[in-house]
Amino acid sequence: MSKDFICIVCPRGCHINVDDNKRISGNMCKRGELYVLDEMNNPRRTLTSTVRTVFKNIPIASVKTDKPIPKNQIKEAMEFINKILIHKEMCAGDILVQNFLNTDSNLILTKDVRKDNL
Repeated sequence: MSKDFICIVCPRGCHINVDDNKRISGNMCKRGELYVLDEMNNPRRTLTSTVRTVFKNIPIASVKTDKPIPKNQIKEAMEFINKILIHKEMCAGDILVQNFLNTDSNLILTKDVRKDNL
C-alpha cells in the first residue's frame, strides 16, 4: 500500500509518495527523500510542553527538547515532564534534563523563572 507524505524540510512542502515497491516520487530535492526515509524508519519530533514551578505568580514554565526525540517516546517523555517541579530561579535556555530519556536531546527551559518576573 502506498503512503503519502508532505515534506517539512523546506518551504516547498513537496507531496511525496512511496509506492508498494518503496519507490519515492514527488520530491524536488534529495532532502525530501531523506526526510521520507527518516519518517518511515525512525520518526522524530521536537517536543514542547510546560512544567510546574513552586512560584505562585509563575505556576508553569514552557520547555522543549533541543533536538527531535523518537516519536515512540513521546508518551514516556510527557509522563516524565509531568513529574518535574522547578524549585529555583532559572533562565530561558537552561538545561532541565541532560540527555533526556537517553535520546541525546536536552530538555531546556524556554521561559525565565526568576523573582523579578514574579
